[in-house]
Amino acid sequence: MSSTLNASTLLAVPLAPLAGALLAGIFGTTFGGNWIGRRLSHTLCILGVFVAFVISAMTLKSVALDGARFNETIYNWMTIGGLKMEVGFLVDGLTAMMMCVVTFVSLMVHIYTIGYMEEDDGYNRFFAYISLFTFSMLMLVMSNNFLQLFFGWEAVGLVSYLLIGFWFNKPTAIFANLKAFLVNRVGDFGFILGIGLIVAFAGTLSYAEAFAKGGELAKLSLPGTDWMLITVICICLFIGAMGKSAQFPLHVWLPDSMEGPTPISALIHAATMVTAGIFMVARMSPLFELSDVALSFVLVIGAITALFMGFLGIIQNDIKRVVAYSTLSQLGYMTVALGASAYSVAVFHLMTHAFFKALLFLAAGSVIIGVHHNQDIRWMGGLRKYMPITWITSLLGSLALIGTPLFAGFYSKDSIIEAVHNSHLPGAGFAHFAVLAGVFVTAFYSFRMYFLVFHGKERFDQNPDAHHAHDEHEEPDPHHHHDDHHVPHESPWVVTAPLLLLAFPSVVIGFITIGPMLFGDLLKDSIFVNSELHPAMEKLAEEFHGPAQMALHGLLSAPFWLALAGVVLAWYMYLVNPALPAKVKARVEPLYTLLDNKYYMDWFNENVLARGARLLGVGLWKGGDETVIDGAMVNGSARGVAWVAGVVRWFQTGYIYHYAFAMIIGVFVLMTWFVWLNK
Repeated sequence: MSSTLNASTLLAVPLAPLAGALLAGIFGTTFGGNWIGRRLSHTLCILGVFVAFVISAMTLKSVALDGARFNETIYNWMTIGGLKMEVGFLVDGLTAMMMCVVTFVSLMVHIYTIGYMEEDDGYNRFFAYISLFTFSMLMLVMSNNFLQLFFGWEAVGLVSYLLIGFWFNKPTAIFANLKAFLVNRVGDFGFILGIGLIVAFAGTLSYAEAFAKGGELAKLSLPGTDWMLITVICICLFIGAMGKSAQFPLHVWLPDSMEGPTPISALIHAATMVTAGIFMVARMSPLFELSDVALSFVLVIGAITALFMGFLGIIQNDIKRVVAYSTLSQLGYMTVALGASAYSVAVFHLMTHAFFKALLFLAAGSVIIGVHHNQDIRWMGGLRKYMPITWITSLLGSLALIGTPLFAGFYSKDSIIEAVHNSHLPGAGFAHFAVLAGVFVTAFYSFRMYFLVFHGKERFDQNPDAHHAHDEHEEPDPHHHHDDHHVPHESPWVVTAPLLLLAFPSVVIGFITIGPMLFGDLLKDSIFVNSELHPAMEKLAEEFHGPAQMALHGLLSAPFWLALAGVVLAWYMYLVNPALPAKVKARVEPLYTLLDNKYYMDWFNENVLARGARLLGVGLWKGGDETVIDGAMVNGSARGVAWVAGVVRWFQTGYIYHYAFAMIIGVFVLMTWFVWLNK
């Protein structure tokens, strides 16, 4: 352990946002008597996150430049036999990078919230929630044991429930947060099974000790089966990641999370909850490297998510939902990289994606503010001249998202495509096709949204539902704009400043960090790869000759031309020939219906799984509880005792001759019984 990192300083990183959350959540709300006002509430929360960011940046500097490391127990909660339950921090390159990403994006969201939630009645409560969300994610990424990991894992799930349903008087928001909570419980069931298997067979909750016993676990089978234990452990852990990081088929909660306010959409999608699963699998690389079956499973699930969730983005008209489906698709890319054993590439894309996805979400919120509570991109257009800062930052974020050379997303997405191309695991061929096709799809729906919002004919005064919240996906207007004829306007500085600050890393962060993150020492001791069995990263290193040369080569690569084709097609269909989309829709109506119903996954969940569960519940209630337990065992035994007592009562008359008669009958029965036995 380096002396440059100490426990007290590191402890301040998660505790500073927690302090802000507690002060704003208790003393800034009716729960604590509203002792502090809005200004002090947001100041405390922003100060807490700012302190966490400064310490995180200093920690990353020490880790990257000085080789500092930290892996110690902070608090010993309890010891049961040889099993230690502790709170502890593991700070290496992976943790330090995640700390900076989480705190920086959270800081931008906090500042942005001042303007976005300005008139909302739950202003202080919202700041408390997002600071608590930041604390939960920091506890997750800084953990050095499975107990603390699970605490952070469940905490981000709980706070996401509160945030998605922040507008609790809105029925769709309540449905969305329940959906997110329940779907994540499915994933978390697998996650805790995986942790339980590690505890049962490795006898520890510590990462280091569990990884050290990985070779022993790889030799064992799951009792009672011929399944390899390490494969079962890794798949169970990944099921947890499927829930948190919204992988098919546990992706259904993420688009509905748009029912929460836009700032939390940015925080959930960019830096906190959905990245938890990617981070966890990367951290568990010493275990996943021991099972090719688990890696193939990860690879195929990621490929399905990357391609088929991208298709859904093409037909979305809600500006936030277009960005939400791009998040699903990009999470699929990260998962594909994990399956190809390119863990550092997955984490690299997680980092670059956090900046440009936060930018796109916050820009979408700025558009919503500017057009007075309209989220339908079909009723926008021509906003470039009214909202120049939102326009240019949205353009930069979109270029980063589609993987334009020199932009942040280019370096991480191209590395994923190359890594899966070099993988030889089963499913790698399909995954390579999916990520290549996904480039075209991403470019098309991203620039469909961009062109419809910022270019073309102005349509913002033609929406019949613009100010009546008829669209179930529209969020309540926190700014209470009621002037139907008011022209769009640029957002205040507390909204545009975070856009500008996020736009800068969205452009340059990939160029700056690809070397140290993928081919340097930053993640060297955080991630383990068996290069003999999984040589993808070695081949990437052989082909890498610097970020500038990679960008030049990218101009001649298939992903660039696919992205360009997607942009050009979107330009032609929505600016040059705007009548064409309706004609295409008419020709492929069954396909459009399939996409519009989201592959009928929601229908299946609600009508098959949910109704089946209700039928099972009613059956257990009526048949098991009422009939068997209450009817037979409880009430039945009482009735049986009452019947026996009623019969016996006739023999308890108090007359001696009745008792003598009963004794004679008893003796006769006993004599008959003995005679029958002796025959």
